[in-house]
Amino acid sequence: MKEGILMAKAKVVFASITGNNEDVADIISEALENKGVEVDTEEISQCDAADFEDADICVVTPYTYDEGALPDEGMDFFEDLAELDLAGKVYGVAGSGDTFYGEYYCVAVDKFDEAFAQAGASKGAESVKINLAPDSDDDIKKLENFADSLLSAYKKRQ
Repeated sequence: MKEGILMAKAKVVFASITGNNEDVADIISEALENKGVEVDTEEISQCDAADFEDADICVVTPYTYDEGALPDEGMDFFEDLAELDLAGKVYGVAGSGDTFYGEYYCVAVDKFDEAFAQAGASKGAESVKINLAPDSDDDIKKLENFADSLLSAYKKRQ
């Protein structure tokens, strides 16, 4: 644990077909761990939305399928998320997509953002949308800054 930081717990949930959103989740998780946060990262079909109740920082990295569809394997998770009481939790949503889809680019990021807000969680960072793989220095920096913002928002609530 890094000196001077309260031990925060983060839950990072990803949905990925191509592996890009798993990479997004890994970059965020590593950035949080480097700041002393205890991080649990899981694929969306392997966990329940209620798992966020045990975390201080909640993150989802979803993909958008075709013309704005949410990940099929994450529909139950998505529906359950909006029904939770996550007051006092800090959240953020990031994901990769393909700008080829125009108006449907990363729509799932926006939908999960709305679900967290409906659950009463506090937005800790502006959503990040990455075109395709997060492999440029700029993409990685955006995701590291996203993680830093989440941790800062958490610390302000302490």
